[in-house]
Amino acid sequence: MASPSLAAAASSPLALDAIPISSRPPAAAAPRKRPVLLLDTRPHPASPTPPLLSSTAAGAAAAAAAAGAAAPAQARRKKPSHPPKPRWQTVLSVAAKNAALLAVLLYLGDLAWRWSHPPPPSPPPDRAALEGYAARVDEVEASLARAIKMMQVQLEAVDRKIDGEVGAARADLAALLEEKRLALEGGLALLDSKAGELGDTLAGLRRMEFLRKDEFEKFWEEVKGSLAKGSGSEVDLDQVRALAREIAMKEIEKHAADGIGRVDYAVASGGGRVVRHSDAYVPKRSGWGWFGGGNPDPQKMIQPSFGEPGQCFAVQGSSGFVEIKLKTGIIPEAFTLEHVSKDVAYDRSTAPKDCRVSGWYDETPGETQSSHAAKMSALAEFTYNLDKNSIQTFDVTASDVGVVNMIRLDFSSNHGSSQLTCIYRFRVHGHEPVSPGTSGFQA
Repeated sequence: MASPSLAAAASSPLALDAIPISSRPPAAAAPRKRPVLLLDTRPHPASPTPPLLSSTAAGAAAAAAAAGAAAPAQARRKKPSHPPKPRWQTVLSVAAKNAALLAVLLYLGDLAWRWSHPPPPSPPPDRAALEGYAARVDEVEASLARAIKMMQVQLEAVDRKIDGEVGAARADLAALLEEKRLALEGGLALLDSKAGELGDTLAGLRRMEFLRKDEFEKFWEEVKGSLAKGSGSEVDLDQVRALAREIAMKEIEKHAADGIGRVDYAVASGGGRVVRHSDAYVPKRSGWGWFGGGNPDPQKMIQPSFGEPGQCFAVQGSSGFVEIKLKTGIIPEAFTLEHVSKDVAYDRSTAPKDCRVSGWYDETPGETQSSHAAKMSALAEFTYNLDKNSIQTFDVTASDVGVVNMIRLDFSSNHGSSQLTCIYRFRVHGHEPVSPGTSGFQA
């Protein structure tokens, strides 16, 4: 059997050596090639069968071929060749490839084994195991139920504690709000009293009747005219001072006459008298000087007391009434209630507080209380304030007031005393009607 190299050489009339250059020995050690005659017995398609070459011609052709092949071999040997790999690397590469091939074979064999031997079916579960599992499930459920019950108990305890704390906080808040409310009410009461004082002051200022600028200028022109008439010269400062002194002295005399400088139509010395009153207070011991030695006199309340403590008319309890017959029929304008001054008073709790004044015209003397009650009409309502002056005047608040000659003072409370109420003096101010024949109360 011919070798592959010989078969390749026989396929061509001029075949070269097919051995790779890298596997050839170096040129110095290579043996000299002998010329070999290769006979091609295959017919050539383009030319007739060539004649057989002689041995001399064949040798020449082989020598030429060897020379042509040696030239490029020598040219290739001139290039630097890579050093051969160490033997251990080659051995390691072969071993790794063998190991990978072995792993693949084992994996394929395992798959084939599993395909040919399927696993047996799993046996049915044991009844005892199922019962144990059910017992454990029941135990877990019972434990969860106990835990839930304990949590409910704790939640109820927490709810009760929260309710208690909320109730305590609510009670504290209610107490604080009540305290603030009382403080606010006290502040409002104080503000109300201050507002009342301011209203009284404004009312007093209105009663003073200040002159406007034009009125003052007119008054000043009249003063200048009256003063300049007698002297025949311009008005000087001394004349103005003298006129002011005269006016002031007249006002002082007017106020010194009765304390407030207003006509009192209820004064006893002018003809007024107390005709009816509630039960008088009689002290237990007659030696007391407060109430005239135990004989209360209602006429004291329409007489000047001169600020002396005890010179008053006392009625029992904290409420009562007094009816006064005036000197004559008048159109009422104001009422004045007086109590002892706080500078000399022993106890001011007996002073009247909430008062109401009514009036009517009594045409028939000795008229009973039931008969004149229908004609009686309210004239003013007021509150006597201990923080103000001891003499306080209150204007009539009713509209369309007619002529009256009877006045009734009702007080529903006093400033603290439960035994008695003292009236030091009560005055009625107004003016007589223009027409003397006018009579009757016009509501």
